[in-house]
Amino acid sequence: MNPNMNITAHQNRLDPDSEQVYGHNFFMGLDGVAAALDNVEARVYLDGRCVQHKRAMLEGGTLGSKGHTLVVVPHLTESYGLAETGSQNAIPLCTLKNFPHRIEHTLQWARDQFEGLYKQAAENVNLYLRDAAGFLERTLGRGEAEALEVLECVWGGVGGQRPQGWKDCVGWARRQWETLYNNDIAQLLHCFPSDQLTSSGLPFWSGAKRCPHPLTFDPNNTTHMDYVVAAANLYGQIYGIVGTRDCSAIRSVLERVHIPAFTPKSTVKIHLTDKEMEEERESGNLDTGRLEELQKKLSSPPVNSAALQMHPIDFEKDDDNNFHMDYIVAASNLRAENYDIPTADRHKSKLIAGRIIPAIATTTAAVAGLMCVELYKLVQGHRKISSYRSGYINLAVQYCVLSEPLGPQRFMVAEKKYSLWDDFLVNGRRDRGQEMTLGELLQHIKQTYNLEITSLFYGNAVLYNAGSNHKERLVKSVSDVVSLVTKIEVPQHMHMLEMFPSFAEDEDCETVPPIRYLVR
Repeated sequence: MNPNMNITAHQNRLDPDSEQVYGHNFFMGLDGVAAALDNVEARVYLDGRCVQHKRAMLEGGTLGSKGHTLVVVPHLTESYGLAETGSQNAIPLCTLKNFPHRIEHTLQWARDQFEGLYKQAAENVNLYLRDAAGFLERTLGRGEAEALEVLECVWGGVGGQRPQGWKDCVGWARRQWETLYNNDIAQLLHCFPSDQLTSSGLPFWSGAKRCPHPLTFDPNNTTHMDYVVAAANLYGQIYGIVGTRDCSAIRSVLERVHIPAFTPKSTVKIHLTDKEMEEERESGNLDTGRLEELQKKLSSPPVNSAALQMHPIDFEKDDDNNFHMDYIVAASNLRAENYDIPTADRHKSKLIAGRIIPAIATTTAAVAGLMCVELYKLVQGHRKISSYRSGYINLAVQYCVLSEPLGPQRFMVAEKKYSLWDDFLVNGRRDRGQEMTLGELLQHIKQTYNLEITSLFYGNAVLYNAGSNHKERLVKSVSDVVSLVTKIEVPQHMHMLEMFPSFAEDEDCETVPPIRYLVR
């Protein structure tokens, strides 16, 4: 290795939360990016940042004996986000929800439970507290079925179901256990008894459909207690309540937890396929009265919104003290017991839940070598796409393919061609340092590009719409309008705002270059 090379090591996550470190100035100071990230989401995010700042990116990855390399060159090739078309095979929702038959299914179900209970629910509460009217409008726009589910969780987070202390967290975890591993299974068997026959006269519970059985809670069962301890502590964390690992103390609390008797409902419908599930959601066959009741209850945010802020939890498999894998292992194995599926120990569960495939040094070396070949071409300044190669290898079967990368797709706006590498770059500061107003931005685009903006979006937020009463926004600075609409101040470290316009000259065009507005 070159002894004159200087390396500065960082240990930060690469995501929107780290943009204070890896912001506009950081990327503008780079000649290019070489990446070997461990998940698709991070790769797509980094690719988007490289496209924003028009920086070349070399991307490589391995999967056991398989490997790939991709070269992304500004204005010459397509980006990783467009090139990445493959995805892991998704498990049907009906299989996860009602008919698991492999440990992978129960582990994915446990991961979904974790995300829903400890991340999404808390995030939704915080979004509601930040902008109640906007949150309700967006949620109701996603359909009544999803809106009812989301608003129930939000009401639980700000209403009477909010825990007041550690004992409430233990009680919630115990009732959650009863719901998931006893009541839900009993309801499923009520709808489809163990001797149920299909319309063809064959046993319903056969083949991939395993007939489940409810579990009975036992405080002396290690797996049962593992679930309660982990679930209660995680539940406490999102509310800022300190928990404990002391099983004897938790058992004493459990003795006083009331578990209501369960009675199966004859009105519950169990979906056999994802299509049935989707049709049910689209049919609108739900409790509209309850939805209206929740809308009314949540129409005005609580006075003490700051005190009700929650703490969403991001799943981290590699910390053995954060209860994350404790929860996943216990939740998965209990569901596996329901369906008589062989359970998995912590190590195997971590490999499957974390989608970990052991790395092979020779694959890594081959991918690194292929990336270095493309790096030389970038340094030499090659401007012909035919000079570059994307690589795909599988050392297990002596497979190696080098192919020319695809060029960027072109699209027309007002009879002019653009690609994903194009944008409308606007310096938002005038000569005296004052920021441009929204009206001045619209006028600048009109004068510079001869395009009239009819609507302007920042993420999902509408900054301007010609058909709405937004005249008062035209005299405000662009960053003030963003803060007004999103209810979040533009951070000091943010130098560029990315906005997406619609133009009067080509309103039917689905793809348009973004406006990249330099706010500082």
